[in-house]
Amino acid sequence: MPGRRLGRSLTAHVRTWRPYTLWYVGLVGLAGETLTREITGGDRRETAGPVVAWLVPTLVWVAAHYLGDYLDRDLDAIDKPQRPIPSGRMRPATALACGAVLAAGACAVALSVNWRTVLVLAGGIGGAVAYNGFFKARGLWGNLVRGALTGAALLFGAMTAAAAPPVELLPFVLVFAAHDAASNLVGTLRDVAGDREGGYATFAVRHGVRAGAWTAVALYGAAVAAALAGLPALPGDRWAPLPVLLVAVALACHAFRLLFANGRVPPPRVSLRSHGVLVVERLVLAGALLVPGLGLPAAVALLLPMLAVTLGTQRAMRSAHEFPSEFPSEGPGPTRGASELTGTK
Repeated sequence: MPGRRLGRSLTAHVRTWRPYTLWYVGLVGLAGETLTREITGGDRRETAGPVVAWLVPTLVWVAAHYLGDYLDRDLDAIDKPQRPIPSGRMRPATALACGAVLAAGACAVALSVNWRTVLVLAGGIGGAVAYNGFFKARGLWGNLVRGALTGAALLFGAMTAAAAPPVELLPFVLVFAAHDAASNLVGTLRDVAGDREGGYATFAVRHGVRAGAWTAVALYGAAVAAALAGLPALPGDRWAPLPVLLVAVALACHAFRLLFANGRVPPPRVSLRSHGVLVVERLVLAGALLVPGLGLPAAVALLLPMLAVTLGTQRAMRSAHEFPSEFPSEGPGPTRGASELTGTK
């Protein structure tokens, strides 16, 4: 029936967007914009800059999910056949087209504010493709490249408020680059078996889950150290973000505690739970950097709805996206394999 096919197609697109991750990178871009206006003394009544700072990184983020799922379709067919492309709910060509259109749209919007931002976007989009197509399978390099993409989102946000990012912002670029390298590394811990079978030599495949967890802790520590080093250079009440930052650190400590509980190698579902806490924690971290420009009440008011949507969609959707046994069946018939969907043999 056409209505049922349309519903399945819309569901496949929503699953590709991963709504539980959708709000973070826009918040990072907005933090870059508000921090830069605070540092440079820009007009606080400006509205185009904040909207573009949030919208463009979000469009690129969703585009990267489409393109990443397209590039990972053979690997997903081995370990996660329930995902939209290997399950047959989305054609590979559709994912490729959606990713390209969203990336082009992001560039067009960015041009309306500051043409120089296209250079950052080109690096970000190219980096996302390179991550999925090359670096993801090459150990720690993949995690570092993935982290650098979020650091670029902060730079982009800054450049919606000024021609070039102020030097005071650079420590916070390192904050998000190191933080997301750590978060991405934790995200790979649940996929060791599938990555190994698919020929992806991630850091955890090469060195083990425990080594991966400890490396993530070290990267997160570098992110916190960079944040504390950068706060004194901010104008006004430079320590105002500290209470929110401490909440983020407390959440991260809980996430890492899950990985080391009972002294055993964490099973995949525990690793996923740890990463789920970091998905929430990183929103709080980005929210902390909204405080200097927006004030604590406004930053919290903006953050709380995003946290609510993230928690709700993560609870409703994430396990089914990661584990085949939890994906609800939508009809009889076998799942199509990678060769049928991609033309490979």
